[in-house]
Amino acid sequence: MRAMVLTANSGIDTKPLRFAAFPDPEPGPGEVLIRVGACAACRTDLQICEGDVRPRMLPVIPGHQVAGRIEAVGPGVDDWAEGDRAGLTWLAGTCGECAFCLSGRENLCEQARFTGWDRHGGFAELVSAWADVVVPLPEGPADRDLAPLLCGGVIGFRALRVAGITPGARVGLFGFGASALQAIQVARHMGCRIAVATRSDAERARALSLGAEWAGGYDEPPPFPLDLVVTFAPAGEVVAHAVRALDRGGTVAINAIRLDRLPEMDYSDLWWERSIRSVANVTRQDARDYLELAAAIPVVTAVEEHALPDANRALQRIATGEVEGAAVIIP
Repeated sequence: MRAMVLTANSGIDTKPLRFAAFPDPEPGPGEVLIRVGACAACRTDLQICEGDVRPRMLPVIPGHQVAGRIEAVGPGVDDWAEGDRAGLTWLAGTCGECAFCLSGRENLCEQARFTGWDRHGGFAELVSAWADVVVPLPEGPADRDLAPLLCGGVIGFRALRVAGITPGARVGLFGFGASALQAIQVARHMGCRIAVATRSDAERARALSLGAEWAGGYDEPPPFPLDLVVTFAPAGEVVAHAVRALDRGGTVAINAIRLDRLPEMDYSDLWWERSIRSVANVTRQDARDYLELAAAIPVVTAVEEHALPDANRALQRIATGEVEGAAVIIP
């Protein structure tokens, strides 16, 4: 098969992904083989390539937002058949036996494996996966439109849950990239008042067009206190601004796999039971719940397509903030 393979970490400007022929994976016991129709790219893929998030194996094929169809099933797989529409998320497998797994918090499993990090991902024509982590996708929408739901959408949805979203809540979205573009649609669907903070004038205008009541800079206080804020930018200073925007009892959820240093904060900013939480990975149930909700809303994804050999260029555009919506790799 053809794939974009990472053999060593380096800056994205050096094009660290190499277009190469790679052995076709074969599904083992309990596994399925997916023919990739589309794989969305995100900042985590960029961080894995550059080494900010160290890959757990090299060489590795990145990509963890896969939409496609089952090509083959391995021994012992009864729930999937050739031709079924299937999606693959960041979560590639868990132990299924620890306290976290048994309490519905498999995203915290210490033995969890992750697609495109310590198991080959979807920047390829084919990808193998454990059958029990693959999620069914609806017929109808194109693969390119479903792929961005499977990381940016699901993790944004989980972040809103972690932050405690309720119908009518006052919601802040600090950062307005691909994940926030889906989160705002969820918040609007729930009748929330929405404030968006971002550096980009174009993103502020887009946020207002999508239903935000206010859009401004990170250091500008919103015109109303917020019950919850999800931060999407990988910058610690944004978290500090978000905390200061909270009402009493409010929560900031940090939606990032990596964050630079948090600045000093005055305890008075946190007092009155304000809290900061991190968001780590997703569960299979998150994916199922979000796909059902996204279909009901329906969530609309803005997409720019890139051919498989152009995956480096897609990540370069993510790095510079040029992507409006989601960059999607088409094998």
